[in-house]
Amino acid sequence: MPMATLDLARIRSEFPALAGGTVFLDNAGGSQVLGRVADRVRDYLLHDNVQLGASYRASQQAGERVLSARRAIADLVHAAHDDEIVMGPSTTALIGTLVEAIRPGLQPGDEVIVTETDHEANIGAWVRLAEAGVTVRVWRVDVDRLGLHLDDLDPLIGPRTKWVAMTQASNVLGSINPVAEVARRVHAAGARLCVDAVAYAPHRLVDVQACGADAVVFSFYKVFGPHYALLWVRRELLLTLASLNHFFIGREVIPYKLQRGNVNYELSYGCAGIVDYLTEVGTELGAVGDARARMQKAFDAFAQHEDALAEQVLSWLRDRPGVRIIGLSSAATGARVPTISFVAAGLMSEAIVRRVDAHGIGIRFGDFYARRLIEALGLQVHGGVVRISIAHYNTADEIGRLLVALDEAMA
Repeated sequence: MPMATLDLARIRSEFPALAGGTVFLDNAGGSQVLGRVADRVRDYLLHDNVQLGASYRASQQAGERVLSARRAIADLVHAAHDDEIVMGPSTTALIGTLVEAIRPGLQPGDEVIVTETDHEANIGAWVRLAEAGVTVRVWRVDVDRLGLHLDDLDPLIGPRTKWVAMTQASNVLGSINPVAEVARRVHAAGARLCVDAVAYAPHRLVDVQACGADAVVFSFYKVFGPHYALLWVRRELLLTLASLNHFFIGREVIPYKLQRGNVNYELSYGCAGIVDYLTEVGTELGAVGDARARMQKAFDAFAQHEDALAEQVLSWLRDRPGVRIIGLSSAATGARVPTISFVAAGLMSEAIVRRVDAHGIGIRFGDFYARRLIEALGLQVHGGVVRISIAHYNTADEIGRLLVALDEAMA
């Protein structure tokens, strides 16, 4: 049976900013926000803006709304328990929180492994553990095959390895990494795995149980919501971590012990609108079953549509003299997300992007906080890469407009 196709007019109507005329192809930097998410934030602020935990009715109602949102987000990522969900301002902040909570349990000589392909959010906090005598090892990028390879990981894992930190999908290369297999190898050595799913979550349904990780983090503002983020930590591990909250908030008080100052109530409530949207789209596409089955149907359709658009771009780039695609050159295998980076001989990446700006099309240039990767690949001579990042609400017509603009910009 052929896969159901997206009703793009219906989809685009959910994102008010799309009516403004700008072609948004910088979605890996931040997706557009669902109208229903903004409506929920507004509704909470106007009708439930009280402190939680009081005995009076309005406070009890507000608390139930915030808790219901956490439960919805737990469904989104397939958490076994909703109290495994830690909410906070950003992926960078939440990984910093996780590492701070882990740090008291580490000893001088213990080891952590980071990759050379990650956003700095999932490198910097781990590298700073060297201040406590922890040894930091680096899983290097294969500069010829433009990716991480398991054969390069195995020699890094040893008896003192405590954590491996990696991205589920690169925000520059676009490649999807085999995190489940990494988790198997890491756990066999008695270590833990932290996965940055920021570049993955807008394009595939996150499943914290299936991926095998011990901690997963991503930002809602890349997944059609507000500038907010979640950290999932496996419950038995979360209970062992140090409390970073007030002295009377014990280790057993999860997730509050890692939510200093508590969650942002209105943004938490707003994020549940993402789940409503995904479930509704899946239902319209013919899905039956529970919320996750419906969300999976939506993401399957998103991936099919995004891969077709990505292939439009990649095909054009493959045929363009002097262009080097930084990552997999095809979307046909499903091994990449539609975040596409390239450089062009004789042109600075900034110059290309600024010429495209004049067409009302938003793309971007730079290192995208994956500076270690850009330097390892020698791409700083171009001023970083040009990055085109597609979302499921983009259209073939928008991609056509982009390619015309690029052709002019690179002439």
